Order: sequence, then C-alpha cells, then structure tokens
Amino acid sequence: MGDEPRTVSPLKNFLAGGVAGGCLLLAGHPLDTIKVRLQTQPKASCAVLYTGTYDCFRKTVSKEGVLGLYKGMGAPLAGVAPMMAISFFGFGFGKQLQQTDHNTPLTYTQIFLSGCLAGVFTTVIVAPGERIKCLLQVQASGGKKTYSGPLDCALRLYKEQGIRSVYKGTVLTLIRDVPSNGLYFLTYEYVKHFLTPEGQSVTQLSTPNILVAGGVAGILNWTIALPPDVLKSNFQTAADGKYSGLLDVLRTLLREEGPRALYKGFNAVFLRAFPANAACFLGFEFALRALNELAPSW
Repeated sequence: MGDEPRTVSPLKNFLAGGVAGGCLLLAGHPLDTIKVRLQTQPKASCAVLYTGTYDCFRKTVSKEGVLGLYKGMGAPLAGVAPMMAISFFGFGFGKQLQQTDHNTPLTYTQIFLSGCLAGVFTTVIVAPGERIKCLLQVQASGGKKTYSGPLDCALRLYKEQGIRSVYKGTVLTLIRDVPSNGLYFLTYEYVKHFLTPEGQSVTQLSTPNILVAGGVAGILNWTIALPPDVLKSNFQTAADGKYSGLLDVLRTLLREEGPRALYKGFNAVFLRAFPANAACFLGFEFALRALNELAPSW
C-alpha cells in the first residue's frame, strides 16, 4: 500500500474491500466457528463437549455436515463488504491525516496509528455482527435453536432489549480491534517492503509474497487480539446479567479456568489466521489492480 496510487477512490476501496472480505470469510469461517465453540463450551467442571480443535471439527461435521462449519456466516457476510471497505478507507484516511508531504514515506509508528484508526471505524459494523454470529454459532452446538437466522436474531435482540443489546460487547470489540488492526496493517506494510527486491516497487510484489505478508499480518494480529476476543465471545453469548462488565468476565475466567482460558481456541485461530488473511490481502491487491486498470479515472 505504500507505493499505491496516492488517492484511492471510496468506490474502488469499497469494491476491493468487498472482494477482500469475501476471500477472508470463505477461507476462514469454518475455523472461526470452531474457535467460538471452543471458547464458549461449558467449563471444565462439566462434561467437556470438545477436547480440542480437531475433535470440534470432527463432531461438527459428523452432526451437522460441512455446512455446519459455515453456521452464522450470514451476519458477517452481510457486513463484510462495507466492513473491509471502511477498514481500508480508515487506514488510508489515517495515513492521509499524518502525511504532510507526499514524497516522504510514513514512519512505522504512523502506519500503526493509521491501522488503529481503521479498527475504530470498523467497530460500528463489527460489534453487532459479531454478537449475532457468536449467538448463532453457540446455539447450533448447544442443540437448542433460539434464532432462525441472522435477521431473526438481530430483530429479537432489538425488540427485547433495544439497540444496547445489539451492541453488547462494543467496548470489548474496540479493545480487541484497535491495537490489533494497528499491528495488522503495520506488519503487512513491513513484510511487503521487506520482501520487495532492491530497486523494485512494492506494487510489483509477486503473489506468493503478498500471501506471505498477509498471512504473517493475520497471525500477529491474532496474537494480541485473542485474549480480548475470548472475553468478548463469553460476554456476548452469556445470559443477561451474568457479567457486570469486562473485568468481571476476566476475573470469572481466571478464577474458573486460569490464564490459559484467555488463549482458548488458540489452534483454530492460528490455523485460520494465515490462509484467511493471505486470501484477504491477495483479494484486495488483485481487485485494486484490476480496478486501476479498468477505470483509472474513478
């Protein structure tokens, strides 16, 4: 992104972001389902539903078929094009705010702060989408069907307790997404420049190198995003009134399961992070290149 056209139109950003989000979701959603089910399964004192990532995968496929892995995909899919568009727009906007001279490259600190801004921008869409997705993923593993789909879930949450219920877990989403997005974009830019041969432009980077940069960015992103993600999943899927807030979720998890609870779903996340984010950035770069060739004046 460092050497891309100076201004990317919102329309191109939206379209390329939509492609990126679709690629990310198709490559990563099955392991996301496994991650949420592992994070929210009954505590160790009860009978454990799943012993690990592979066990959860095997049981989900045997009980619900391969499509069971794509449960709850409707909500993130509906928000994925605008979310990725807003994410890349937020990143570009952050860079623009800090760049006084177009010929001077941004420092890595400035790139990190631009990524943090992207995290703030996307939370508006991400928070309710995540709340709905987690509830749908958990109900399928519990056997009791409360909601028929994403829209039904959203409407019922709103009807029963208003907009606050739909946005339950927003602060936790911000805590997860702001620093992790900063690291995400910073890592992608850094690895892209690191892999660019001497004397070449970063925009000429080969497909395997884009995949490596995107995959590494995804893994580092989740390294710091996972503990708040575990807290968020538990908070968003808990019965009303179970937790008073973030610190209460943290205290309860540490008391009941110890520090390892904060890295629940670790294997599923890291198995997913590399291919999903590699696919995401590859989709974005290719879509952007195609749009720049097809409609340079947009």
